[in-house]
Amino acid sequence: MPAVAAFAAKGLDARVIARHGQHCRVRTCSGNILTCLARSRLDPIVCGDRVRVTPSSTSEGVIEAVLPRSSLIYRCDRRREKAIAANVSQAIVVLATAPWPNSEFVDRCLVAVEYAGVKIVLVQNKIDLDSDRTLHTALLARYGALGYRMCELCAHHDVDTLRTELRAETSLLIGQSGVGKSTIVNALLPDAQARTGEVSRSQTGRHTTTHAQLYRIGEDATLIDSPGMHQFGLQHIAPADLAACFVEFRPLLGGCRFNDCRHAGEPGCALHDALRQGRIQRSRMRSYARILSSLLQSHSASGRAEPARHRHQEDDEQP
Repeated sequence: MPAVAAFAAKGLDARVIARHGQHCRVRTCSGNILTCLARSRLDPIVCGDRVRVTPSSTSEGVIEAVLPRSSLIYRCDRRREKAIAANVSQAIVVLATAPWPNSEFVDRCLVAVEYAGVKIVLVQNKIDLDSDRTLHTALLARYGALGYRMCELCAHHDVDTLRTELRAETSLLIGQSGVGKSTIVNALLPDAQARTGEVSRSQTGRHTTTHAQLYRIGEDATLIDSPGMHQFGLQHIAPADLAACFVEFRPLLGGCRFNDCRHAGEPGCALHDALRQGRIQRSRMRSYARILSSLLQSHSASGRAEPARHRHQEDDEQP
């Protein structure tokens, strides 16, 4: 008890490794794991947060403060915001043939990560199910052409290519349900015992991870596994900021005739000129239009923007 009292006098810096309801599990700099409650005045705490903790025993404590974040990745729909992870340096977007990637979902993930200012690596898992390289070719054409780093693996057999990407990084695993994120964690850290599951016959996948969990991989790498998801809301992004989250659009921004151009068919739009010239992929422009439509509808409903100009379409494209 005297040791606990000494710690309490000065507090400890720690990292949130998981959150379960009102309780957070944190790892201190010395490697001790504490279960903590947060002071009520604090903003919501997320996996990956760096916090100041006052221990109350050798296994419990109180979070007194959340230290400044270098990044925050989250999603937001009309009902609520859902923080995914904090203080990550890169996002690992996992894709697979089963379930087959939904191109708008992938683009929404990329938009959220670009908005957070975090690096991106696209990982194609289950390459043993893509023997004719159909998905690989599609991903390379759509995302490799944009300069995104890509790697391939079959998590049941070998994850060494991913280990290289994780070195000296704090990485977030993100993707649709059923793409094999938990299997990847199990392969990287057999002792993690992450839950895994079979993809349903409808190939929509089912959730196998229920909360974000932070793991240490070797001496210099940290990995956060996030719950699988089917939707990725972006209502926290203003419609005017969306175009800058598409990497291929950025060099063209500022070149439109109108300063407030939304790239939705206005005359003199630099993006649509580039589209006609083949310098922007038509599928990516369609994805931008659908996301913009959803943002305008959401912001208009809250009195923050005018009604959407684009008819919402279901995204049945393949990457």
